[in-house]
Amino acid sequence: MATASEVAMMEAVAAASARKVVLASADAGLRERLRSSLSGMRWEVYEAAGGAEAIARLDDVRPEALLIDNWLPDLEVSEFAGQIRALYPAVELMRMDGGVDGRVRSPRRNELLHALREAQSTPANDTAAWNAAPVTVPSGPRIVVSEQRHVPEAVGMLPEMIGASEAMRELARLIGLVAPRSTTVLIEGETGSGKEVVAKAIHRLSERVNKPFVVLNCAAIPESLLEAELFGHTRGAFTGAVHSRTGRIEAAHGGTLFLDEIGEMPLALQAKMLRFLECGELQRVGDNETMRVDVRVIAATHQPLEKRSEEGAFRLDLYHRLAVFPVEVPALRERMEDLELLAEHVLAVMGQRMPRKRINAAAMARLREHSWPGNVRELMHVLERAAILVGDSMEIGAEEIRFRRVTR
Repeated sequence: MATASEVAMMEAVAAASARKVVLASADAGLRERLRSSLSGMRWEVYEAAGGAEAIARLDDVRPEALLIDNWLPDLEVSEFAGQIRALYPAVELMRMDGGVDGRVRSPRRNELLHALREAQSTPANDTAAWNAAPVTVPSGPRIVVSEQRHVPEAVGMLPEMIGASEAMRELARLIGLVAPRSTTVLIEGETGSGKEVVAKAIHRLSERVNKPFVVLNCAAIPESLLEAELFGHTRGAFTGAVHSRTGRIEAAHGGTLFLDEIGEMPLALQAKMLRFLECGELQRVGDNETMRVDVRVIAATHQPLEKRSEEGAFRLDLYHRLAVFPVEVPALRERMEDLELLAEHVLAVMGQRMPRKRINAAAMARLREHSWPGNVRELMHVLERAAILVGDSMEIGAEEIRFRRVTR
């Protein structure tokens, strides 16, 4: 039972943000039905597809109540509920199964319970669309139902993370934990394993989602130009600098800077990067003035940076500053149970621009025999080649699965 001070706090919040509610669910159909029901009761409804987005909504609107689904795509529900109780003690917290997960009682709790019962008992308007939409699974990954197959068409704890393996579940959990913060993240993994996909997922789930996501591949730009590309330059700073130019860091102000292949950054530039990470200030090439910017840095590498620091090729202090929250992306060979799901997903994506192809059992067996040194990127290329080789046929067989020979 709520204490007098808690009731007073709840009433004050209710008066300031009366009849506002946030719906946190990955199920768009359920959110739509709840919105319809609650809007008819004159509630202001704010939707969130996951936990990180729900927290951002709570900060913006300070609602009277939060309704959360039994499963969220980015955060573990019990941990999320604990955060909400600690950060927003005056908000009524309710599960979408009707359970109450907090001590505060909204004066309009019965309205919320009625709307929940109505939304869960009302069928979707479009049965075909509903059957093809993601459905909520309390203790498992997100599943898309396919009428043509008896296996899931795509499974992922996050939309970007295709796979139901334990390694991918852990990766999704770590992304969900770090995304709402501004912590620097170091993504480690083999070439082609999906490091940029992870970086984009972190940005999408952060409060910076509406700000720029700027990418710089440190291995793709000549060393002589990398500093100016990263920090910007003034007119006349060097030969050919006929105009001042904004650098990638400045362009990412308010958002996220993704530094791919950070291990290729020259040592001299590493010192300047370290200073920026420590104080948030940058100085354009050829300029005497410094400026402050608000940028979250996510770096990625396929190299063992700690070992490279021992060899003198990478600064150890910069490594420790980048690896505040390290995230490792598993190689495809370490999660072969996800192979069929990934193959189906790749074929579905290709099916948006060409006739959708199927893959038969013999072809899938051939895929399983491969060691996948190029990881998911190699799988994409193999299936695209197979889809071209099969011609007008809709089925990919073993003879169309061809791997490139690696010469040394």
